[in-house]
Amino acid sequence: MWNAALWGGFAGSAVFIGALMGIFFKIPNRWIGIIMSFGTGVLVGAAAFELLLESVKEGGLLATSLGFIGGAMLFTFAEFFISKRGGKERKRSKGNPKGSSGGLAIFIGTLLDAIPESMIIGVSLLETGKVSFLLVIAVFISNFPEGLSSSVGLKKGGYSNKKILFLWLLVMILSAISSLVGFVFLEDASKTIISIISAFAAGAVVSMVSAAMMPEAYDEGGPIVGLVTSLGLLISLILTQFE
Repeated sequence: MWNAALWGGFAGSAVFIGALMGIFFKIPNRWIGIIMSFGTGVLVGAAAFELLLESVKEGGLLATSLGFIGGAMLFTFAEFFISKRGGKERKRSKGNPKGSSGGLAIFIGTLLDAIPESMIIGVSLLETGKVSFLLVIAVFISNFPEGLSSSVGLKKGGYSNKKILFLWLLVMILSAISSLVGFVFLEDASKTIISIISAFAAGAVVSMVSAAMMPEAYDEGGPIVGLVTSLGLLISLILTQFE
């Protein structure tokens, strides 16, 4: 049980590590975009090769389809809500709106990304009895540039280093809790329910990278991110062969 919290917290810690890098080191936006594009490829691969294939295997195509569409729709509606309140560019390093509302929207938007990612780590323990290192690596890589670029943007928006680090430390803790919740509350669930939850998380993840990560990665990194994203997807496929 505690393995779920441990791995969820580890994956979520990338946000905090990225924040430290963004605050104390000046990293070119181009490299932030490249890292983000690689994380996008790995994360999409994890959703497709790990979550969706296992979901179809355990629960069937109908349950997988319903869960996937549900996750994508929920994230899309939530993303629309957060974007209207100042969290649209939470992954960017340019200045964000000053004031508590803009910073709160960025924080909530980051949680919106982190919670489904962390929950699927807990769910992966239920499916196989051991953590999916592909999912952990994918979530970690995708979280790092988010913490980095968002922290730079928050700093430009007037937030103190202490406040920024506190926000991302809280995200790391909530990521661990989300992974634990995903394990504990679904421990006795049927294979069909777990299948739907896995597909739901996959839908949320694919919707998130499409709406938030891919556009920012291209804007920051340029055309090279297409190749880097493809490499990330390939690495994701290769990692599945060692599990």
